[in-house]
Amino acid sequence: MLDQTRRDFIKTASTFFVALTSSLVPVVSEKTSKRYSMLIDVEKCFGCMACVVACAAENNVPLGCFRTWIEYVEKPYGTKIFIPKQCNHCDDPPCVPPCPTGATYKTSDGLVLVNDELCIGCGACVKACPYGARFINPIKGVADKCTFCDHRLAQGLLPACVEACPTGSRIFGSLNEYNELSMIVRSKPTQVLKPHTGAKPQIYYLGLPDEVNK
Repeated sequence: MLDQTRRDFIKTASTFFVALTSSLVPVVSEKTSKRYSMLIDVEKCFGCMACVVACAAENNVPLGCFRTWIEYVEKPYGTKIFIPKQCNHCDDPPCVPPCPTGATYKTSDGLVLVNDELCIGCGACVKACPYGARFINPIKGVADKCTFCDHRLAQGLLPACVEACPTGSRIFGSLNEYNELSMIVRSKPTQVLKPHTGAKPQIYYLGLPDEVNK
């Protein structure tokens, strides 16, 4: 009698356990893809041009062309606020659809790149970029722009402009990871250039003057 009761209890408990566990949703650990972005603190930039020089040297940028450059806004009493600019590696890049050959494309980690072998140098993407960040390379005859130094990223290195900045005004990383970049973007009031375009630029700024987006 006692054995029968024990067997009945075990059977009932097992049935209950199976029913309970089958109703639970398993937690799946998936590797989150990167979303490369950059943060620029304009209050730390004093226009030294180290980033521009480093970019040109690292990427063999022809004279008179720029993958990154620095503009400025002049405030009262001669104060200047320097604003580094470059390709924004937009989430919805307006330069991609006009390309007739598919040379301009967006990678899974958010980089917007140009395939030199497919580019015919027509300039459609150059005209479509609302940030003036593209140019036709006069030596190669193809569209050119900032790539976040993708060749360096593949080696686990930072973009040349970030590494060269003496004040740390540029911070680079993935928004989908826990790092300095993602913490600042999520906790502080950042700005982007020309948000009205709907391009969803991935260069974030701290302290961007209101005059820039007027």
